[in-house]
Amino acid sequence: MDFSKAGELMKLQQEAMKIKKELENTYIEAEVDGLVVTVNGEMKVEKVEFEDTKIIWDKAALEKAIMEAVNKGMKKAQEVAAEKMQGVMGQMGMNLPGGMGM
Repeated sequence: MDFSKAGELMKLQQEAMKIKKELENTYIEAEVDGLVVTVNGEMKVEKVEFEDTKIIWDKAALEKAIMEAVNKGMKKAQEVAAEKMQGVMGQMGMNLPGGMGM
C-alpha cells in the first residue's frame, strides 16, 4: 500500500470515528400509548418514561407498548445511522443504494 492510500484510509477512519461520536449523541424518541423510549444513534436505549401512567396497570398493554416503542426507536436509529454512514461508505467505494439496505 502506498502512502496516499494509507493517508486516505486514516482520513476515512477519522471520519467514521466522528460519525460514531455523533451517533452516541443523537437521541431518537419513540412514543406508544404514553410510553416514551429514547434510543441513541448507536441503538442503545437511553431512557424510558411514562407521559401517561394509566398504561402501567394494564400488563398486556404495557408489554405491547414496550415492544412497539423499542422497535420503533431502533428502526429510526438504524435509519439515522445508515444516513450518516452513507457518505463514508461512498468515499470507500461502497456506495450502497437505499441506505445500506435498511
